[in-house]
Amino acid sequence: MRLLLIEDDAEVANYINKGLSEGGHTVDTANDGKTGLLLATTEDYDVMIIDRMLPGLDGLTIVKSVRAASIPTPILILSALGEVDNRVEGLKAGADDYLIKPFAFSELDARLEVLQRRVTTGLSVETRLKVGDLELDQLSRSASRAGKAIELQPREYRLLEYLMRHAGQVVTRTMLLEHVWDYHFDPQTNVIDVHISRLRSKIDKGYDKPLLHTVRGAGYMINENN
Repeated sequence: MRLLLIEDDAEVANYINKGLSEGGHTVDTANDGKTGLLLATTEDYDVMIIDRMLPGLDGLTIVKSVRAASIPTPILILSALGEVDNRVEGLKAGADDYLIKPFAFSELDARLEVLQRRVTTGLSVETRLKVGDLELDQLSRSASRAGKAIELQPREYRLLEYLMRHAGQVVTRTMLLEHVWDYHFDPQTNVIDVHISRLRSKIDKGYDKPLLHTVRGAGYMINENN
């Protein structure tokens, strides 16, 4: 899943981000309401996790704004405000679930799975990404080309998923660092080059038409037309 986490408590945000990333998910984070609302209304996510008490804009305002923009993405509110009236207020604002702090990560993970399941079973949602004869199944987290299975490590899966979500677009190193490695700075390593090389070997080696391209001086692109 690709998730948006809007949480101003750095310790809580790191705790959630670490657990979700270890589970193979891609997590975008924002530590204030305005940045969170911008991401929520301009990017595509499977689930949004929104803290209720935030600087700039509070969580309920973000939820109401997202729903006013007709964005149906499932929303889970996190809050230390756990009274019945608080939970009802959050759900009436447009949230799909409400989790009280402190919480166990296992419960958060389970609730996110339920929210995602509601979408995949109740709506017509794209669960397969396809570029030419390359396919990525986001439910089984598997990949194949021309019907032949491709074995991917978790990071390789996240890298391929991000590239395929942006098929036909140039993806920069900065974008990959932020969305696949969760780095908000360039650590000056060749980690991207190494993973791109491994991924290219797995999806293009042995096929007449390469799909993964290096755009000199700009970044990378998956495109069947190059």
